[in-house]
This record gives sequence, structure tokens and C-alpha cells, in this order.
Amino acid sequence: MDEQTRLEVEAAAWRKLVEHFQKRTDVQNIDLMNLAGFCRNCMSKWYAGAANASGVELDYEQAREIIYGIPYAEFKDRYQREASSEQLAAYDAVRPEQKTE
Repeated sequence: MDEQTRLEVEAAAWRKLVEHFQKRTDVQNIDLMNLAGFCRNCMSKWYAGAANASGVELDYEQAREIIYGIPYAEFKDRYQREASSEQLAAYDAVRPEQKTE
């Protein structure tokens, strides 16, 4: 596979992943962190970092809106639930060096 095709395939896969997480509002970020070690916020940071590394000014909140498909505050109000004590304990066991948002 040539470099341009690889980039196009990777970009298409990324877009599909973002679309999937936008549709799966039932999946909480804490669950993603506990199972996979990343969440929508991580993806937002990666996106902003890649944009900035390419010379495109994009802040974290702008990247969040791209990843969430709506402003983060709106997503949080509509879909985010308070993490249970079990979810937080699982998070602490798996990722003790990080704190939840």
C-alpha cells in the first residue's frame, strides 16, 4: 500500500470510529477508560495535538466538539451520568496515575 492510500484508509477508519462514538452516547467515558484505556476526551486531545503539530490552531474544546459531534457541555448535560463507585474503583485499579474529569 502506498503512503497516500495508507493515509486515506487510516483517515476513513478514524472518521468511522468518531462516528461510532457519536452514535453510542450510552457508552460512558469511564467505561471506555476502564476497558480500553482511552475515551472521547483522549481522542479530542490526540486530534488537537495532531492539528497543532500540522500547524493548524485548534484548542481542546474545539477538538472536543469535533469528536463529540456537539459542544461538550451539551453532551455532558444530555448523556453523561455520574460514575458509580464500582466504575471509579475499577478506574483507580487500572489507571491510578490519571484522574477522571
